Amino acid sequence: LPQLALVLVNPGVALPTGTVFDALGEAYGEPPPCPSRFKTLSDLLGYLMVAPNALEAPARTLRPEVGEVLEALANLPGCLLPRMSGSGATCFGLFAERGEAVAAADAIAAAHPGWWVQPAGLFRQTGIA
Repeated sequence: LPQLALVLVNPGVALPTGTVFDALGEAYGEPPPCPSRFKTLSDLLGYLMVAPNALEAPARTLRPEVGEVLEALANLPGCLLPRMSGSGATCFGLFAERGEAVAAADAIAAAHPGWWVQPAGLFRQTGIA
């Protein structure tokens, strides 16, 4: 994966995986083939745009808080893509820069003190033997 920053957010609600799959029913389709490597963040974003999380719609129906988290992430400066992780309820927002993700995490934590919020990222380190 390319270098990227993200903010993880969980609204603190239970959302059992089995319940989400039950709500999905037969609507699950095959995602497009996933490349073995994404050279750039743009490559990753391009793939994610055509490979949505099929579990998001039923998760939003079961727990509207998931939609609230995704909306909050989408409204943050620098958020390139908000998405639910797996079957939820944790969501993430992708950012190009670590500083943007940290600022976004601070903003969400201040606006929603009951939510679990954590900035994270994938960064290459240089000079390590």
